[in-house]
Amino acid sequence: MNFHTIFNHSLTPKQKQDAINSFGVTEFVQLPESLQTLWSNIPPDLNDISTYLDPLKKYLQKVIKLNDIVLVQGDFGATCQIATFVKSLGAKAVYATTKRDVVEIKKGDKIEKKSIFEHVKFREY
Repeated sequence: MNFHTIFNHSLTPKQKQDAINSFGVTEFVQLPESLQTLWSNIPPDLNDISTYLDPLKKYLQKVIKLNDIVLVQGDFGATCQIATFVKSLGAKAVYATTKRDVVEIKKGDKIEKKSIFEHVKFREY
């Protein structure tokens, strides 16, 4: 089973292991560079992004197989559209859940906060 990523980051080893354990994933598939660039740079000034996302939808129609897993995270509107589209193709659309730990670092008279995110699990849309 394939695990496709429509995501602005690289999967961590923990996320990959979770996908294997939870879904029986045998292959991880990243977007082609041009589509990754499209996904990572959704114009904030567009009123309707449907046409903008058409190249990604055409790609997904070609590569998605029944019951594949697709991690979809990014711009909220685009994520909603693509997760719905993925499900219409018979695949499972998921997102990653995380636990956040905040560390405070005192630097003289200033306190710097650092957030550390750790993968917990994938959740289906």
